[in-house]
Amino acid sequence: MQKINYQKKLDQLINELETADTKIRPTLLLHACCGPCSSYVLEYLAKYFQITVFYYNPNIYPAEEYKRRLEELKNLYKRFPPALENHVTIIEADYQPEEFYQASGTREKAELATEPEKGERCYNCYKLRLEKSFRYACEHNFDYFCTTLSISPFKDAQKINEIGELLTGAAEKNPRWLYSDFKKNNGFKRSLELSEEYQLYRQQYCGCIFSLQNSR
Repeated sequence: MQKINYQKKLDQLINELETADTKIRPTLLLHACCGPCSSYVLEYLAKYFQITVFYYNPNIYPAEEYKRRLEELKNLYKRFPPALENHVTIIEADYQPEEFYQASGTREKAELATEPEKGERCYNCYKLRLEKSFRYACEHNFDYFCTTLSISPFKDAQKINEIGELLTGAAEKNPRWLYSDFKKNNGFKRSLELSEEYQLYRQQYCGCIFSLQNSR
């Protein structure tokens, strides 16, 4: 199967937005997993979209880690020019870890607990978080929705974009999926630079208990 250049798709859309007559930026619900991953994405997209960040991550373990990542996200936005100048807001969804355990597939397939990242367990986790984001975007009439997850080299951008496509379908209606592969064009490198500049806490594992155990 031929690989799709999702960054090229995003570049094409941004070019259209830049040349459009209207000065009204489309609204974007951006699912974010943490401050470091969202830093570059905000820097990149804030001038083209009216962004609301959606923090829905029931996979994160333990609860203290969940809170730490959320607080780091909030603290970054209080001093990050792209967030301040473009009035970026944060929506925190309920933290219900059981939703992750039910969706991950690890109870039915014990082997998923020890598989490396980018496998079936991770796919199920992407799907859970994107489905929740899509529902929120539908309910609140967003033009687009997306996630910062593709900035990580440990995340499968093709699977993430395929899920977004499946949720929105072929029809040209809102909310539309914003294609992306944010690690491209040195996006991941830039997120590392911003993390150092703003002294951000960078976690050493993806977030779930299984990734924590596997990292050890």
